[in-house]
Amino acid sequence: MAHKLALIGFGGVGKGFVEILRDKKMKLKKDHQIEFKIVTITDLYKGSLHHPDGLSLDEVLKAIDENGSLDAYPEQPGLIRGWNSKETIEKTNADSIVEMTYTDVKTGQPAIDHCKWAFLHKKNVVMTNKGPVALAYNDLAEQAHANGVKWFFEGAVMSGTPALRLPKMTLTGNEINKINGIFNGTTNYMLMRMEEGLEYDEALKEAQSLGYAEADPTADVEGYDVLYKVLILANVVLGIPLKREDVYCKGISTMTTDDIKEAKSLGKRWKLIGSIQKTKEGVKATVQPVMLDLDDPLAGVTGAMNAITYSCDLSGAVTLVGAGAGIKETGFAVLIDLIAIERER
Repeated sequence: MAHKLALIGFGGVGKGFVEILRDKKMKLKKDHQIEFKIVTITDLYKGSLHHPDGLSLDEVLKAIDENGSLDAYPEQPGLIRGWNSKETIEKTNADSIVEMTYTDVKTGQPAIDHCKWAFLHKKNVVMTNKGPVALAYNDLAEQAHANGVKWFFEGAVMSGTPALRLPKMTLTGNEINKINGIFNGTTNYMLMRMEEGLEYDEALKEAQSLGYAEADPTADVEGYDVLYKVLILANVVLGIPLKREDVYCKGISTMTTDDIKEAKSLGKRWKLIGSIQKTKEGVKATVQPVMLDLDDPLAGVTGAMNAITYSCDLSGAVTLVGAGAGIKETGFAVLIDLIAIERER
């Protein structure tokens, strides 16, 4: 029986995920005996569609490509239009909700409410949205468990790079004493370009022109994006219920070419590092620029790539390097979460 999906939010990642499902349909069925069927899509700006027997992915993509709106999807018997996100969660016959709305990292809304409504209606949730995981992890995890459903969010930390699945599945049995990581591709790219001679403002403009940085780059350059990923790792991987105020946070916006030269003269390299460390005094969590020795695996991570090092008591330090953003990569994170749910059914 096909696993039915409802998509809430249909931006670039949503479209990319639909393309993945279309292109991988035969492989998923042949290699894994898994079939996914999208029955509902709702988006605040692009409209909404529901058909209990499933939507045509080709027609969905054609409507978006040609008109930028789901309104252009052809009429057919049984098709319903116009549901908002709450109506979608309450009325859809989907098994799982794929939550891909805009991340409000200050409140986690409306995604937190989407999770709560879905759990109450006995639906699994897969999300790429880091706000709810960072701000309401324990509460939402308890609600999902109480309602007998799954809540997965691999894409919330390093996109399609399995930063959460690695420690939970593969490093299990270790005591993880420290987590260090590069969790923001924008700032990593900027620091690389500053090392190559650009001033901070020039590096920022270039990052914006390449689409790495938003028009308002505050979340990246002040370290807030990394802060929320540190909160997720602390809560999910280490089981430590850290809050925003528990993490010292400093971004790269005050860094100068003199700072870069100083690191070079010492044979080091600046990286914006998110860190969680268990100490005798308790847990120390920080987001800040750090001068790394060049033989540190994180020092060699260039461009917009992300990386994470887990320091373990048995396996030693394990570093994972991969893309931390991207439409295809984030769509893949949704897919692996859904495959995990399907395998546990």
